[in-house]
Amino acid sequence: MFAAVDLGSNSFRLHIGTHDGESIRILKTARDPIRLGAGLDKDGNLTPQAMQTALSCLRNFRAILSEFPLDAVRVVATNTLRIARNAAEFLPHAEEAIGYPIEIISGEEEGRLIYMGVASTLASKERRLVIDIGGGSTELILGHGAEIVHVDSYGVGTVRQSETFFPGGRIDAASYDAAILAARTYFEDAATPYHPKHWNAAYGSSGTMRAISDVIAKNAIGDGSMSLHNLEALKNMLIGFGHVGKINLLGIKPERVIVMIGGLSVLIGVMQEIGVPSMTAVDAGLRMGVLWDLQLRATRRDRRDQSAHEFMRRFQADEGRAVRVANTAATLFQQLRPEFDVYARYLYWSSLLHEIGLTVSHTGFHKHSAYMVENADLPGFTTREQHFMSMLIVAQKGNLRKVGEALHDPDFAKAVLALRLAAMLMHSRIDADVSHLRVKMKNRIELEIDNAWLSEHRTLSYWLDKERGAWNEVGMEFNVKVSA
Repeated sequence: MFAAVDLGSNSFRLHIGTHDGESIRILKTARDPIRLGAGLDKDGNLTPQAMQTALSCLRNFRAILSEFPLDAVRVVATNTLRIARNAAEFLPHAEEAIGYPIEIISGEEEGRLIYMGVASTLASKERRLVIDIGGGSTELILGHGAEIVHVDSYGVGTVRQSETFFPGGRIDAASYDAAILAARTYFEDAATPYHPKHWNAAYGSSGTMRAISDVIAKNAIGDGSMSLHNLEALKNMLIGFGHVGKINLLGIKPERVIVMIGGLSVLIGVMQEIGVPSMTAVDAGLRMGVLWDLQLRATRRDRRDQSAHEFMRRFQADEGRAVRVANTAATLFQQLRPEFDVYARYLYWSSLLHEIGLTVSHTGFHKHSAYMVENADLPGFTTREQHFMSMLIVAQKGNLRKVGEALHDPDFAKAVLALRLAAMLMHSRIDADVSHLRVKMKNRIELEIDNAWLSEHRTLSYWLDKERGAWNEVGMEFNVKVSA
């Protein structure tokens, strides 16, 4: 049983589901329309009131989660927490409130998860376009069946459109035309990669999309479909009301009206710019994608494995060397007896990517590798995970002062040691079974190494002296014992 929590710019939402063999059955849902995106002040900070409202919601979600025997929970935050200047200050309080780590995901990762959710409900292997309009961003995803072909995230959503073009809830034709034109400017570069020639069907996946679809159908606008013609008719109907408070339409709650107005301007804008004549709203998206991602991880089909290997090959890293370092580091890390196994997978992925910076320069390649891993779009990975891997990679060689504070975490220090020793053995051309090599790390590092290795690999003693110096410099004694 899994839980997915989506901290969106309009609403915080929760899904609890279980995999029943072929599909995921939803057991519990919850939603709180807190409109976090509207809680940013003029400097881009979340206001105290917005943070308190969010924390109250998260405490309620925690109570719901505690009622179920969950195997895994994933909490993801989207655009507002991506851009809020004080997100780092808010995050620890939010994690304490809900009781789980919160992942601030990139727009591209959000798009990937959205597509997974949509594709899980559509059995067809068709070529499709998925559009998701959220409170702070809009994702476009091009896919073929279950496979993602292209994904982009654009920084326009319902909150900014509503606040900018419909202040005070006033609606008029000039404001709507300006809102649509502004939305189109975001998608000018999308006209080519998402041209209708690349897909056969278009779908809308967000709550805003479903709200617009419901309003069109329940108010008998045109033929009831989400065609561009019917969307224009809905726009004109909203203009006729003149104000949010006067809108009286079936299928929409009063608190959702202002969101729908801004979302409609984005939807018309993107459909005009790309050339989408009509689309279908689907009741699936980010949360369902998160649930499927958790299911795949539980069955050892983790998207992060594929991402790490794809990234390694994209930058033409020597796969033989990378895999050898990864396997050696994994063996040594287990010898070091970490308190938790969670770092083991990050160590393995970091090892696979530790030399990708060679494509930039041989000088300081570890710094280039670290920068690339931290800033790249790696599907399946969160910003926090990529930062952690970046720190491991930059610590693979040279001085350890650059990660000195992080070494206070014993398991991180053990992961760093495992990666450094694995890289050192590889550079010394030791391609032998390392299971009999003995290494311990508690108050000091104790390494027992075969004398035959020192005799056969002359550079090894040099690397060991360098390693001893690096650890001594950060206050960790490093002792080497040579066995016969």
